[in-house]
Amino acid sequence: MKLLTVTIPCYNSQEYMEHAINSALIGGDDIEIIIVDDGSSDKTLEIARQYEEKYPTIVRAIHKENGGHGSAVNTGIDNAEGIYFKVLDSDDWLDAYSLQRVLQLLREMVNDGTGLDMVISNYVYEKPSVHKHKVMSYSIAIPKDKIITWRDFRHFRVSQNLLMHSIIYRTKLLRDCGLRLPEHTFYVDNLYAYNPLPYVKKIYYLDVNLYRYYIGRDDQSVNEAIMTKRIDQQIKVNKLMIDSYDLMNIKDFKLRKYMIKYLAMMLIVSSALLVNEGSPESLKKRDELWNYLRNKNIILYNIINRRRLGKVMQMKRKSGQKIIIHGYHIFNRIYGFN
Repeated sequence: MKLLTVTIPCYNSQEYMEHAINSALIGGDDIEIIIVDDGSSDKTLEIARQYEEKYPTIVRAIHKENGGHGSAVNTGIDNAEGIYFKVLDSDDWLDAYSLQRVLQLLREMVNDGTGLDMVISNYVYEKPSVHKHKVMSYSIAIPKDKIITWRDFRHFRVSQNLLMHSIIYRTKLLRDCGLRLPEHTFYVDNLYAYNPLPYVKKIYYLDVNLYRYYIGRDDQSVNEAIMTKRIDQQIKVNKLMIDSYDLMNIKDFKLRKYMIKYLAMMLIVSSALLVNEGSPESLKKRDELWNYLRNKNIILYNIINRRRLGKVMQMKRKSGQKIIIHGYHIFNRIYGFN
């Protein structure tokens, strides 16, 4: 049985997918690589099958009709044979040294019968256009190099969220929690990093920079112009997160606190994009999103609204909207997320 399944969702990825695949191949026979061709019209499937033929004990190529990133991740989960599961986007890559450290840890956990649910590692924003390599580390927020629970977590900074890039789940946990990401929807990686969390009990933080997250393609989903164009997709994901749990019923205080923080961050990003676009239609969508939360869970709305940024993001005056736009661009320059 493989230690780790690495699923690589691909859609018209012929120009860069080989870098991602080669970075995972360094894991050798401990790794299973599932390349999911999501209905590409270029040579993506041909390249995937070439790797499958060359590395038959490691690589599997799966072709499916186009269903979007979430559908490709679902396919990976359905077909995974590894004990643990990792998503690697086709334009990103894994660090060789860090991958070996992760595999060593997983091997130890499996041999000891620990039943570890989630491994957390750092990720790096790779932005060649500005020669920027921003490491997103959790060393301040999470105790490292030992098995922990949510109770051991410390305070997360605004910029610290457990994203798809930083998470490895136990495959059985993903199946047991019934995770199914919506098809033909962008930004579902937030659901992947959010919905399984209440099922996670045993956690390990390995302080290595495993995931290299490439930022810079003009057609990338996190490009600001693309995010604004697809804001309805972002709003849809926000609402699915709101609907997924009554967070006030999450018994573990630290987990509840973190999930509220993550949801608030998503609402703030959507609100900032809508205000930055500035049309009456966008401002109406901003108000409707916050009203959706208020009508769904008034207690949760009040908690988020009491936060400084929660209240700011709902400002209706021109002066308040200018504050929102200015703050958004400062945050973006600091962290370089698009």
